[in-house]
Amino acid sequence: MVSSDSAPLRPTIEQHDVAFDAEPGVVLRGWLLRPAGAATPLPAITMAHGYAGTAHHGLFPFARAFAEAGFVVLLYDHRNFGSSDAPEPGDIDPWRQIADWRSAISFLESRPEVDAARIGLWGTSYAGGHAIFLGATDRRLKAVVAQVPTISGYEQGLRRVEPGAVPGLEAAFIEDDRRRFRGEPGQRIAVVGSDHEQPAAYRSQDAIDFYLQELPEGVWRNEVTLRSGRAARMYEPGTWIARVSPTPLMLVVAMEDTITLTDLALAAYERALQPKKLVTVQGGHFDPYLSQFSVASAAAVGWFREYLVRSPGGQPCPISA
Repeated sequence: MVSSDSAPLRPTIEQHDVAFDAEPGVVLRGWLLRPAGAATPLPAITMAHGYAGTAHHGLFPFARAFAEAGFVVLLYDHRNFGSSDAPEPGDIDPWRQIADWRSAISFLESRPEVDAARIGLWGTSYAGGHAIFLGATDRRLKAVVAQVPTISGYEQGLRRVEPGAVPGLEAAFIEDDRRRFRGEPGQRIAVVGSDHEQPAAYRSQDAIDFYLQELPEGVWRNEVTLRSGRAARMYEPGTWIARVSPTPLMLVVAMEDTITLTDLALAAYERALQPKKLVTVQGGHFDPYLSQFSVASAAAVGWFREYLVRSPGGQPCPISA
């Protein structure tokens, strides 16, 4: 069915609040989207946000694009952020987030509208690093997209922290460990801020604009634990990229990325094995959510269609280079 100007009508999307246990006493919350009226079971995509953000930081447009393309989509907030439980608000442990994401995959498998044999994963920024690691270690996934992914926390730290500031930063990490050992609250810093007298994870104007965008009231605080930064500096998901194969992997790389760094992503792509695909977009780290959204989303939709949608004969699409 088409409209009077011959443009295809977008399918109606159903969106439902969902919740599932990450572990006893910790509930993760999010949204399940699907095309209304579609025959089930359907292929599915699981999504989560990047460092210190929420699902409301630019992810809903991607989720809707995937649902309009015929997928069931699970979009959720990591623990300690957004609508999910927060045992320690603002604390980011990449390995805990990865373990939680495995629970999200299991939850998605359990849904009656989902074909558990056709699940893909989309991650962006810090969660793009998680996407690489999960693609390498969880064979339930049949296709992976990593958008502007973290490749090396160590290398990012070398570029983003001035050498003269490193001793002070390391001393702050150690003092934070001592405070926590004494049973005192850990130190917190801003996620973004332009005042160099106040500690912040990001200071670039594009990061400030992205994180401080208008959001639903109460969804997000400009605050993260200091130890989250230490964990980020030790996080090396790029070391796993060659192990993603034979799961199909797409990397979406911004060509002027000063956050997760363009050259690190391009070098990592060269280490990945087939089947793989590189999509480059103009601009910086946040442009795939903004000016380059149409390019980034269309590329991801195409990748998931290629590897998650069954052929007319009813068989899964073959993996090809």
